Amino acid sequence: MTVRPSRDADITAITALYAHHVQTGTASFEEIPPSEAEMAERRAAILTRGLPYLVAESGGTLAGYAYAGPYRTRSAYRFALENSVYVDAGMARRGVGRALMIPLLEICEAAGYRRMVAVIGGSDNHGSIGLHAACGFRSAGVLPGMGFKFGRWIDSVLMERPLGDGDTSVPAEVRPSQS
Repeated sequence: MTVRPSRDADITAITALYAHHVQTGTASFEEIPPSEAEMAERRAAILTRGLPYLVAESGGTLAGYAYAGPYRTRSAYRFALENSVYVDAGMARRGVGRALMIPLLEICEAAGYRRMVAVIGGSDNHGSIGLHAACGFRSAGVLPGMGFKFGRWIDSVLMERPLGDGDTSVPAEVRPSQS
């Protein structure tokens, strides 16, 4: 398996993989899969911020993708990111998620971010909860019934982990950003 930065040419496969998750699972609270153009715009927004958007390939086929985006838009959150990881259903439980998560965390830590948050769709999403726990995330709470999809209420599970010094030291740049 190879993990690398995503390329424009990956958008078709990324869109198809995400559409599968939207249509069959609760990892995403979207209910209608976005178009390739929308997915390309979302990826561009991540990359424009200098954040990572990675893909994992196995045998020349997309096995999964992961990216980090801003946790929230208010300036005090500028050192916190939220991750997203999606794995092809046929590649589940084969280490794809971890193969993506480890470099994602390393890149974000090297860039000076201090906290990574996971907002996981569904208390029953044991794969994602287990992946995050294995990568050093701890539970930060459950927001019950935050989404309604497939005719039922779905919890949001919050997990987090520090990056670098986390909140044990003051970052070099402490002024609010204008982004």
